[in-house]
Amino acid sequence: MENKKNPNSDLGRCSSMIFNLGLMLSVGAVLVAFEWKAYEDYQIKSILNVDNDWEILDIPSTIQEPPSPPPVLQQPQIEVIPDEVIVDKIDAIIDFSVEQDPIPAEVAPIGPPIIENPDEIKDFVEVQASFVGGMEKWYLYLKENLIYPTQARRMGTEGTAIVRFVVNTDGSIQDVEIVRTIGGGCDEVALDVIKNSPNWNPGRVNGKAVRSRMTIPIKFRLN
Repeated sequence: MENKKNPNSDLGRCSSMIFNLGLMLSVGAVLVAFEWKAYEDYQIKSILNVDNDWEILDIPSTIQEPPSPPPVLQQPQIEVIPDEVIVDKIDAIIDFSVEQDPIPAEVAPIGPPIIENPDEIKDFVEVQASFVGGMEKWYLYLKENLIYPTQARRMGTEGTAIVRFVVNTDGSIQDVEIVRTIGGGCDEVALDVIKNSPNWNPGRVNGKAVRSRMTIPIKFRLN
């Protein structure tokens, strides 16, 4: 069955007219708003006639008089000296028989000065740093102070720990570090042996003691 609609109940037929009417009212309201002028009653007072409590300061004149000219210096008096001056005749006797000092030979240039940095650590030196007393004393020192760790004994750990350190100019030891580890507590023992060692003979360059870096192996072997 087809639904029939009453034309009198159709609100869509007046929608365009209502839309145009609302648009006209909106435009009119905008025009009125732009053309509206507000007038307010301002009371303008002259700045010169305003009563206030400000005090007018008496500012002194900043115009300074030019400085007085310096006094005129008197011209120095020039004394005229005649060109002809009489000089007594002096006989100078030079004795060439006295032996003169020999002329020094030419000195060869030495070259630019060598700038040395006392804090520089050298990896290569002319005379290597060494333990006081030689290698025999060094092995004796290790034998008396190197203790095989208990953990390494239980684990059967053997090997060679490589230690690197710096020998200062006074023979003291610093910057001790492990380069190659073997574990089992052997690394810590090797570090303590180097740190607690007595002073070494420092390395030398051109006959002067310098700071040098040393690398030595410490072997751990079970009997």
